[in-house]
Amino acid sequence: MQLDDLQTIAIQAARESGQIQKEWLHKEKRIEFKGEINLVTDVDRRCEQRIIEIIRGAFPEHNILTEETPLPLLSSPFRWIIDPLDGTTNYAHGYPRFCTSIALEREGRVMVGAVYDPLLDELFVAQEGKGAFLNGERIAVSATDRLINALLCTGFPYDLRESRENNLDYFNRFIMEARAIRRDGSAALDLCYVAAGRFDGFWELKLHPWDVAAGKLLVEEAGGRVTDFRGGPLDIEGTETLASNGKIHADMVRVLQSR
Repeated sequence: MQLDDLQTIAIQAARESGQIQKEWLHKEKRIEFKGEINLVTDVDRRCEQRIIEIIRGAFPEHNILTEETPLPLLSSPFRWIIDPLDGTTNYAHGYPRFCTSIALEREGRVMVGAVYDPLLDELFVAQEGKGAFLNGERIAVSATDRLINALLCTGFPYDLRESRENNLDYFNRFIMEARAIRRDGSAALDLCYVAAGRFDGFWELKLHPWDVAAGKLLVEEAGGRVTDFRGGPLDIEGTETLASNGKIHADMVRVLQSR
């Protein structure tokens, strides 16, 4: 089994999911609540169903971890990690900032990542050891080497009203040290933008594997760095994600660790 074959399936699934998102964007959607402010739409489920069909059709023995539907664990060392619609709240409001994120890992190592923004028709793809690409052109992280010159991005967890671990303290620290911060509601795209040099750094709490798996590979293959808040190895099952161009990484760790 070649990585190129696996990447082809990831791209096909991401693109077809994106087409579903475009088709339904301005149509009436059914919205359900997974929490007070955490949404899921019928479009999330349509996208998820199509992605699973494509992967199962090509690799029926592979495991699949997806945001909306628990699936049985199989014996394969391969696991697809899927966010069928990252940025559901944006999508439900018609705000044009959402995507599909698909990653493939083998025994815990992410080998392929694909993130597709259907409205901009931007396909971010990475393969372990082969670099990161946007619509077929190689991308690289920015050269910004001072935090005061950096454009950062972040997001806030859905339980921010209930938990003190809500990122507001980190946001307040960074806003005083960076040039500017954006919060656009799609962690997968935020990571892609770090990989492409559009953002210099990103941090967020309480993300899930489907939010970060593909983006992590893209940032690393573009020459950047992805860790936890202490600068240690990233656990995609963990609660802390820090990504940067590498040059401002130590400064970002310093801000995150300051009291």
